Amino acid sequence: MTTSERDTITARLAAGVVEYRLDGEGQQVVVVFHGGHMRAGLALGEEVFTTSGYRMLAPSRPGYGRTPLATGTTPAAFADVTADLCRTLGIGRVAAVVGISAGGRTALAMAARHPHLVDRVILQSAVGFAPWPDRRTRLAGRLVFNSGVEAATWAAVRLLMRTAPQAGLRLLLRDLSTLPVRQVMAALSEHDQAELLALFGLMRSGRGFLNDMLAVPDCAGQVTQPALVIATRTDRSVPFTHAQSLAATIPRAELVASQADGHMIWFGPDYPAIVGKIKDFLATG
Repeated sequence: MTTSERDTITARLAAGVVEYRLDGEGQQVVVVFHGGHMRAGLALGEEVFTTSGYRMLAPSRPGYGRTPLATGTTPAAFADVTADLCRTLGIGRVAAVVGISAGGRTALAMAARHPHLVDRVILQSAVGFAPWPDRRTRLAGRLVFNSGVEAATWAAVRLLMRTAPQAGLRLLLRDLSTLPVRQVMAALSEHDQAELLALFGLMRSGRGFLNDMLAVPDCAGQVTQPALVIATRTDRSVPFTHAQSLAATIPRAELVASQADGHMIWFGPDYPAIVGKIKDFLATG
């Protein structure tokens, strides 16, 4: 996993402009909806798809990157936009939609609304339809990620990451795990810490994160495709109850409990086993 800003392009569709990235050379396509503070130019956990022979389509969700908030302000609306993007790109089938964190609701909406297009669903530390976020996060988010101060907030984060990287990591990881932050830090290799520093240093919230916090209708019961729900019990950002609720509501869902120390399951000790699980799930006829 190497974190860097990647090239993206934009498409002008009937609903508006969409920024996206299309990687890989395979015949089959996986659509990845990244989570909060992420955009199409940033990659997280994509190697499992691109190294397995899939093309990977990652759009910036509304309010992130170069996708305006007006291009589908709800998960359902942006699911329709993404289906239109697939048609525009000549993609007639999607092997899986992947919903990461706050992108989970969009992945579920796309599977529910476009079953003819989507074969499978993979959810990773995904926000479901239980109340989210908690009151503290909601209040803090409105304070530090509103459009007037969001750029300054992330500028301060980048400065902290450069000048006091260990303190910066502890500050951010504290909100991602229910475990003591000292324990979380100790379990991370130097390489993993460097990857997280690079990733956090590239994040922006735009107008997307405040939009992510809005409640939306529950469509999980309408998802008829097989679903793999991956989450950890130590996630403070998205409680494990979200994964449990989704697995109980989606008719053909399987719940996989990660052993990661928090929200970032890609850095957990059992992630290689989870990669194997994902590959087996995609290969199932």
